Amino acid sequence: MTHAETEITADLVRDLLQEQHPDLAGLAIREVAGGWGNHMWRLGDELAVRMQRMDPTPELQLKERRWLPVLAPRLPLPVPTPVRFGEPSERFPKHWTVMTWVPGEPLDHGSISRGSHAADTLAAFLRALHVQAPAEAPIATDRGAHPRNCTDGFENLLQAVAPDDTAVADTALDVRAVRAVRVVWDDAVAAGAWEGPPVWVHGDLHPANVVVADGTLSGVIDFGDMFAGDPAWDLAAAWVLLPAGTASRFFDTYGRADEASIRRARGLAAMKSLFLMLMGQNGDQGLPGGKPHWGPAGRTALDRVLKGC
Repeated sequence: MTHAETEITADLVRDLLQEQHPDLAGLAIREVAGGWGNHMWRLGDELAVRMQRMDPTPELQLKERRWLPVLAPRLPLPVPTPVRFGEPSERFPKHWTVMTWVPGEPLDHGSISRGSHAADTLAAFLRALHVQAPAEAPIATDRGAHPRNCTDGFENLLQAVAPDDTAVADTALDVRAVRAVRVVWDDAVAAGAWEGPPVWVHGDLHPANVVVADGTLSGVIDFGDMFAGDPAWDLAAAWVLLPAGTASRFFDTYGRADEASIRRARGLAAMKSLFLMLMGQNGDQGLPGGKPHWGPAGRTALDRVLKGC
């Protein structure tokens, strides 16, 4: 439901297309499982309709509309590119966008079996993305800061996953793991700040925002959180996305990360892993936005972070 209690159905999507883009209204419409801020619908074989749902403002969709056409041509993996704009109307009072469909299976429902290939692929993608952003590029308001400025958020996540430093679920942390996580985080807090120019950052690389095919990464989706800033927020994906033992290869191929950036990235990877674990717990408790299968993925990612590989 939207804030106006409008149920998003295939019939509504077709009616909106008929009103604003009638040449597309005859294509097959199929719901895409998952999604959080936006409700996704396949449109034919090559397109998707992205319907604003949980996002309280249209800012994220409008950001994608503005900047993805600029970024997409120079990126070595497919990314969704806006092709038509849907504007708020009496039928649906929020924004919606028709975008290209990125083939593949989301990593949170798939797996990577070709770890070295995936590490090289992710490194090449981020090398292409992490170039100096223009002065008018968006700045993050809820992410992008040095870990030292995110300590409250980290502590809240850690306490939510392991309240009172005790294990509460299969994916929760025992006392030893909690201490190890704090060591990684404290090291990130102590690391030097990013001293380069603000670069383009995806900002939300986790298993639901990349797709895989043939055992490796095949696309990157959901750029609503993109911003100009510290690349460490994306470099955390070396542990959050890639199989164990491939982080070193990723950083060797990426070739631009200094020691401080890697330390910040590892701490941020720990925080992102805790977030995935919390979302898994929320799903088990039936809370809105919960993703039960994210819990094990987050715990596995955190194991990679703690091992440093």
